[in-house]
Amino acid sequence: MAELTTLESLLEMGFGRNRVERAVANTGNQGIERAMDWLMEHEDDPDIDEPYVQPVGNILGEETTNQSSTEPSSLVDTTEGQCASGDGSFTENSDGEKMQMTEEEKREQVKRLEELMRSKQAERRERERAEEVDREKQRRKHGQELQQVRQKLQDDEMKKLADQRRKEKMEDKLARQRVKDKIARDREERAQKFGGGAPAVPGPAQPTPTSPTSQGPPPSKKEYEESKIQIRLLDGSTITTSFKAQEPLAAVRVYVQMNGNTPEGQDFMLLSPYPRQVYTELDMEKPLKELNLVPSAVLFVAKK
Repeated sequence: MAELTTLESLLEMGFGRNRVERAVANTGNQGIERAMDWLMEHEDDPDIDEPYVQPVGNILGEETTNQSSTEPSSLVDTTEGQCASGDGSFTENSDGEKMQMTEEEKREQVKRLEELMRSKQAERRERERAEEVDREKQRRKHGQELQQVRQKLQDDEMKKLADQRRKEKMEDKLARQRVKDKIARDREERAQKFGGGAPAVPGPAQPTPTSPTSQGPPPSKKEYEESKIQIRLLDGSTITTSFKAQEPLAAVRVYVQMNGNTPEGQDFMLLSPYPRQVYTELDMEKPLKELNLVPSAVLFVAKK
């Protein structure tokens, strides 16, 4: 009787029969409040409106013979509880007699149940709203942590680029200084080779005494056997190596191709910045000594 009264009450509240039968069966006929809780929790189930099939031997609204014989007191208590609490279709008068509920009493019961349903729905919405707020807080927290990681990676990358620029500037400064030093050495060597000072004013020739000790061959220029060449590549990096003074400039070109990280198939040319000179294919066959690239020189690699 308790299940039937729960069914009737829920049906009068507007719930579908399939839903009501599932709620009563899954809550073990423990009252309308438990059934309503189950309905709210499972209202989005895909099979909520499909016909409910009772297990064999357990017909909705009835008890099996074994249950009736072994648990008579619990069934009576459940039925009486439903009647006393107003969840069933019966009520008790002052003499303790059970009476059939009138239509007005049934409407009042349904009204109370609907108010209880609305209260539970409001509690559920409030709980879901609080859970949503917590999820949003977690999402923002994770977003902030991710942003901090990205900012740190960006700062590290900027620091790395700044260090690379400082290193390149230092290498450029050293390369320019080496070029200046080479120019100064070349000037000094030319001055020693050709002499210096202001030209003498022509006048009558004066015989100068000669002596065997004052006469002799002019000092010879020092002969260098090697040339140390610094090569600045297309990407701004530099490589330095030594070549024999009699090796052709083509040896330098081959060395750049093998060690200069030049893209395969990329044609390039060699040039000297101070004084500026672009070396041609004919120059490639000339020795370094003939091209004045001894004892040291700085060459640049440029695209054709």
